[in-house]
Formats: sequence, structure tokens, C-alpha cells
Amino acid sequence: MTRQPVNLAEKLSLFSEHWSPRIVGSFNGHDLMVVKVKGEFTWHSHPDTDDFFQVLSGRLTIRMRDGDVTLGPGEIYVVPKGVEHCPVAETETHVLLIEPSGTPNTGDPETAAQKTEI
Repeated sequence: MTRQPVNLAEKLSLFSEHWSPRIVGSFNGHDLMVVKVKGEFTWHSHPDTDDFFQVLSGRLTIRMRDGDVTLGPGEIYVVPKGVEHCPVAETETHVLLIEPSGTPNTGDPETAAQKTEI
């Protein structure tokens, strides 16, 4: 077991791709991931789990059919399971995600980004 803290800014400096989550830790069957986002993602939902977002830097708008939520640094939002949503960032934004291990980022394993550990 490692006893070293995880520096999220350091982990984010190790890659440049957008919409490609990187696993930085885990707990109780959940992945802790950082991701760089820019532009619009795809509309999707997660039928079996909520979707946790915490903005580390930048601004993220989570579009939902019944209204949008915009997050700034230090803010979190949890999209309830089954709710269709579409994350959008006008400029590069860094986000912490927490979700059950193996959850596809598009809600569909066929179209999901491959998650790697860093």
C-alpha cells in the first residue's frame, strides 16, 4: 500500500488528450480519475450509476434536457443515474471524476474511451 499523496495537477501534466480519463486512484470499487475536457462531449446517460464531477480548473457546463448546470473551480455536481447529459467546456477544463470501476464514460462500452492508470 502506498502512503504517498496524489497530486492531481502533477497527474494532469502527464497527458494532453481531451475526454480521455486517467485513473489516479481507487476506493471501495470506485475509480478516481482526472480528465482534460474541451469542446462538447456526446449526449449520454449511465443507467446504473450517478456521475460525479468536480471542476479543478476552468468552467464546465453540464447540459441536461431540463436545464444546464455550470461549474467553476472547486464546485461539484452529481448527475443522477439515468439522466441524459452532455458535458461542454469552451476552454480547456480539468475535472475530477469518481465512478464505479469499469463504468464507460459514454454510458456504452462500445463507444467509451479506454481508461488508463497514471
